[in-house]
Amino acid sequence: MKLSKQQQGYQSELTQFLSTLKQQNPNLEASQREGRARLWDQPALDLDTQDRVNASRVRQKPYVYQNT
Repeated sequence: MKLSKQQQGYQSELTQFLSTLKQQNPNLEASQREGRARLWDQPALDLDTQDRVNASRVRQKPYVYQNT
């Protein structure tokens, strides 16, 4: 299916906004990657640390809101 010449050059408002935002802040993507790395890309824990964390957890009772 071939698109007409008008549809080939179409950009939505969102695409236009993102392209102008990236032009105004060229380091935007790099700062996003840094933020993601800071929050989500954590190094793997070694087995000793995992065992220590699991042993120090306090077990939750099955019925939290029941006092009996």
